[in-house]
Amino acid sequence: MESGKKLEEYLSNGVANIIKGIWKASLTNPKASIFMAQYALQSKKARAKREQAEILGEHVPPFLIASITEQCNLHCKGCYARANNSCHDICSDGKNNGILTSTNWGDIFSQAENMGIEFILLAGGEPFMRKDILKEAGNHTRMIFPVFTNGTMIDADYMSILDANRNLMPVLSIEGKQETTDMRRGPGVYKKLEDTMAQLHKKGILFGASVTVNKNNMQEVFADEFVCKLKENGAKAIVYVKYVPVDHGSEGLALDDQSRDTMMKQLNKMREKISEMVFVAFPGDEKTSGGCLAAGRGFFHINAHGGAEPCPFSPYSDMNVAETSLKECLNSPLFHKLQKHGNLLQEHNGGCVLFEQEEQVRRLLAEETR
Repeated sequence: MESGKKLEEYLSNGVANIIKGIWKASLTNPKASIFMAQYALQSKKARAKREQAEILGEHVPPFLIASITEQCNLHCKGCYARANNSCHDICSDGKNNGILTSTNWGDIFSQAENMGIEFILLAGGEPFMRKDILKEAGNHTRMIFPVFTNGTMIDADYMSILDANRNLMPVLSIEGKQETTDMRRGPGVYKKLEDTMAQLHKKGILFGASVTVNKNNMQEVFADEFVCKLKENGAKAIVYVKYVPVDHGSEGLALDDQSRDTMMKQLNKMREKISEMVFVAFPGDEKTSGGCLAAGRGFFHINAHGGAEPCPFSPYSDMNVAETSLKECLNSPLFHKLQKHGNLLQEHNGGCVLFEQEEQVRRLLAEETR
């Protein structure tokens, strides 16, 4: 399956199933249910835009990933963003350092909406360090913004913002039980996450959990006890993210083919057992989708400076959304090379096919400057 009608159908059906799942999970929540009912209509219009673009020979992915800040208040072990120097401590000098403004992001969100993009995953750093951008995203009600967060900065003010903007859906990162979570994210983080979940649940704000799956915690995070605890805490979705090594010394933690197959089987069991929750694997099933979905096939990544990258784990860019249109960035020469040369279809041992081809990606990028 390659870019074209089959890929668009696969991606759009996947989005439709997620929306259907979120709507079903929100039925007991009046505010969320009303928003999802309205959004379902917008989703159909967005899909029609993408299908029309496909007819014209232009492939538009249904979602993007946007890292809206490089700053974070935690130092999690094995953080890929810190490993590739795209995440730093809080700056005290007040300098912008080329980071996109909320106005820049507002323009990007509008372009994405006009193209038929439905989801923009907001990440960082810690996205809740950019209140201005989250407020801007809240204005774009025809798209959903899952906000991937460590969950430690959602105070009363943020609760009000989330309550007023139902298209902002926090996704709280958790590693497993208390010991596993605090071991990676720091002492006390698990308790803070539980407190945040309780407040979100009390407010009736839809939220999910993000779990990075590696060989060490795989059994723990798919156990009934762990999943049911998240359900009791009010989570309506769990996004299982396959671990990507931050360096070539931690590849042993990444899921191999057998582990990935086991993960998908566990995921399907959970979907049958707990139908009122949404379970998502990221990246998705590469065998079904015909390869990695990065570099514009299913999504691409925009870094905090506006660089259009294949994905967060392959931080190389030849175009910038602050200097050209989002549509032009989607046609990045680097993206086309990665698709044309079959880089997205290669076998891999870790969580990311492009991570293992770092030198090849660099070489393709260097060819453009010769």
